[in-house]
Amino acid sequence: MSVTANTEAWGGFESFIEQNLAKELLRFTTAGSVDDGKSTLIGRLLHDSKSVFEDQLAAVKKSRINRSTGAVDFSLLTDGLRAEREQGITIDVAYRYFETPRRKFIIADTPGHEQYTRNMATGASTANLAVILIDSTKGVLAQTRRHTYIASLLGIPNVLVAINKMDLVEYREEVFLRLQKDFDALAKQLAVPHVVAIPISALAGDNVVTRSAHMPWYHGPTFLEHLENVPLRVETMSDAVRFPVQYVIRPDASFRGFAGQVASGVIRPGDPVVSLPSGQKSRVRSIATFDGDAPEAFPPMSVTVTLEDEIDLSRGDMLVSPGHPPRVSRHFEAMVVWFNAEPGEPGRSYLLKHTSRAVRAKALKIRYRVNVNSLVQEPVEHLQMNDIAYVEFETVSPLFFDPYTQNRITGSFILIDPISNATLGAGMIRADLSDQTVIKDAAHKPVTATERYKRHGHYPALILVEGNPALASRLERALFDDHFSVLRVNSEDVPVGAMQSQLGLYQSLGLVVIYSCDAVAAKAKRRLSALAADRFFDLSTLGLPAEESDSIRKLLPLLNRLRAIADSTDQGQSE
Repeated sequence: MSVTANTEAWGGFESFIEQNLAKELLRFTTAGSVDDGKSTLIGRLLHDSKSVFEDQLAAVKKSRINRSTGAVDFSLLTDGLRAEREQGITIDVAYRYFETPRRKFIIADTPGHEQYTRNMATGASTANLAVILIDSTKGVLAQTRRHTYIASLLGIPNVLVAINKMDLVEYREEVFLRLQKDFDALAKQLAVPHVVAIPISALAGDNVVTRSAHMPWYHGPTFLEHLENVPLRVETMSDAVRFPVQYVIRPDASFRGFAGQVASGVIRPGDPVVSLPSGQKSRVRSIATFDGDAPEAFPPMSVTVTLEDEIDLSRGDMLVSPGHPPRVSRHFEAMVVWFNAEPGEPGRSYLLKHTSRAVRAKALKIRYRVNVNSLVQEPVEHLQMNDIAYVEFETVSPLFFDPYTQNRITGSFILIDPISNATLGAGMIRADLSDQTVIKDAAHKPVTATERYKRHGHYPALILVEGNPALASRLERALFDDHFSVLRVNSEDVPVGAMQSQLGLYQSLGLVVIYSCDAVAAKAKRRLSALAADRFFDLSTLGLPAEESDSIRKLLPLLNRLRAIADSTDQGQSE
């Protein structure tokens, strides 16, 4: 082969590798009740997408166990344990990898039995999408509700409802529509944001990879088509930098770097950062990787960050955005999934592992346990294996965290037995209780604006939107999803004159108010501007784009300035 041919072949190989590395990765989990067909669906998906090696398929065909009516029991491609094959159930989480020309996929096939709920929670903890299977002959069962609740609890943004075994109900459309309606009611109750239902037969392969000829009434995507096209939402709701330090690298006197994985935000050389718990400030000098210095780092990259200043950092510390710091607290509440056979009791001491930080923690109180079959909150004295409960904790030293709904990495933790080192449970932080701790000496003092700022994480403001109620509504949703305490007020309910008198109340509550109205007279605008001080935003003066989505994108960075840390002057004025 000539040198030119070699060069062309190598260039084509490099191009192939780059394209492969650029593919998006979708992590999804399968869940549902026993015998809904989870393992069969995954096996069929792997087989029909040509992702099974010939020796694997041959071994399954030769297996003495075959509970299907065909030549291949597809569930055996994922159920690898002997006990799983003998009993026909999934016991442990089985991870499988495959890819198509459009995406890469990591599948977590999780158990359906109630006694393995902890395994389902483990497999779903990193998923972007949850596949909930429903047996079309049985409908929505108690375990379906349990797994859907866990999926919503873990903040999985997308749910794909695979209504399976349509071949057993003669592919009838009315069965699919009835079960779709039943699940939609459950999803609405649990506030699951994005739900898509697809009728399939995992055993026969209908609508899994290829479109079914038995269901001409269905015009939506196949199972694989939805996996390839579902939007991938970034796992963290916040753009604030969170960089937990895992290791300090100092090969010689000329280099001192901090290694870790970016939990959220984008880090670039020159960016200001604050180290916690010391509170020292510095700027990023460089971002070192295996391939050399990088222009930026973002989740989930593992990098080494060097700083311009020599500040004290060690494992368990965190670099964060100075404009949007995390909560720093020893007292918080969290939803906990209990894994261990030994009961969890209030008053016991545990080792709490949070990002790269490990601290002693105590469960102060079990507020309630969730009955996931009825969603009723039940009082309990202790936690049994697979229980899901709302628990109040206190740690020996502070944690640096965000609520789990904002950041799945800095908002989660595991509980470890300090003696046996066994993992006891997993938690999702919901609320910081440090602001609710009553200090006897300060109990008589009134609540200040600065304290409200700490609670909300932003200052109050007034946003004036004239003649565009649709923009006002979309802006409210965008700010609410970005965790602002926001309230939209319509001029039909509160005229301009009344708004001037009520604005002081809204500001004292720390709210960002969107006032949607018709044209406002210049005099009234000046009055509202004076009342809101420098936190008045008149959208008519900002030169926003005509397209509402473009306007929202331009407004959000502007309004994020409300989250700037109050300096001593601002605090004095607020108080």
